[in-house]
Amino acid sequence: MTNIVKFQPFPSTKPLFNGFLDDFFNRSVTDFVGSDVALSQAAVNVVETEDAVKLEVAAPGFDKQDFTVNIENDFLTIVGKHEVNTEETKERYTRREFSVNSFKRSFKLPKTVNQEAITAVYDKGILNVMLGKKEEAKPAVKTIEIG
Repeated sequence: MTNIVKFQPFPSTKPLFNGFLDDFFNRSVTDFVGSDVALSQAAVNVVETEDAVKLEVAAPGFDKQDFTVNIENDFLTIVGKHEVNTEETKERYTRREFSVNSFKRSFKLPKTVNQEAITAVYDKGILNVMLGKKEEAKPAVKTIEIG
């Protein structure tokens, strides 16, 4: 008696593997670490006038005391760190949530900036950092008499 064994190859894993890679690389970082983790940088607008350079740092939800602004080796560094701790107590349980939003931005200061004339004000979600220019960097206005 002859036994006939029918050969069935394993199904291809190629579509499954490609689908896994597509799914993995098309997901956002928050899918892996959660949405409470801040991984992005704060948006900054840079506006230059005749007298100063103004940095507008978007940081809604922060408080004035959440910022540190330092100058070291001709670099201006702005650090923002905001912690939120909430606690909800019900009859049978207590729920605590902690979240930390933070960012750090550094800027190389141009030679035209007077490092003694830097100010910062936080208002309505925007940290405004004013970098005053040195007198020699300000454009000189000269009036020419017409003869």
